[in-house]
Amino acid sequence: MPAKSSTIVTALTAAALAVVGFLGYQASASAPDHFTARGENKGAGHTAQHGRSAKKDRTPPPAAVPAASGTGRRVVYSLGAKRVWLVNAQGKALRTYQVTPSTVSPAAGSYRVTQRSVSLTGSDGLAIEHVVLFAKTDGVVIGFSAVVDGSVPKPSPTKRTGGVREYRADGKAMWDFALIGTKVVVVA
Repeated sequence: MPAKSSTIVTALTAAALAVVGFLGYQASASAPDHFTARGENKGAGHTAQHGRSAKKDRTPPPAAVPAASGTGRRVVYSLGAKRVWLVNAQGKALRTYQVTPSTVSPAAGSYRVTQRSVSLTGSDGLAIEHVVLFAKTDGVVIGFSAVVDGSVPKPSPTKRTGGVREYRADGKAMWDFALIGTKVVVVA
């Protein structure tokens, strides 16, 4: 009597999960113990791995959270550095990354996340996701977002837009961190 299709599917699924689990274990067992949030090997600066020189392995430390950005859990956006920090309650940066500013920037100061949208069309006509809005300047709503196609285009200087663009992975991190009411501190 032939085996039932559900039995075959169950057996194949179990075998696939076992293979994936084994490959995941192999990958984690061979990875160095000291990776940053972005996958950079912090301890590799003093050794040469895979034929690379020690000088090439040195990565600069992440930019420090601006001193004048307040305290507590917050998002810090530096207009001059074009950089964002996601800062925990103890003042430690959980993540920092470069952004592409919009054509309209908020004034330096403290704001709160007022609205979030999973996806929509930006004022520049691009499909965007993980939209986190926090300010309104001269009638232009300002917030962080990522373009769905993964690009980070510079805004057209002829359009008044408020989208501070992030790479998709950074946009997802912002989305997970910056809930409604989260403090956003803008510094020069």
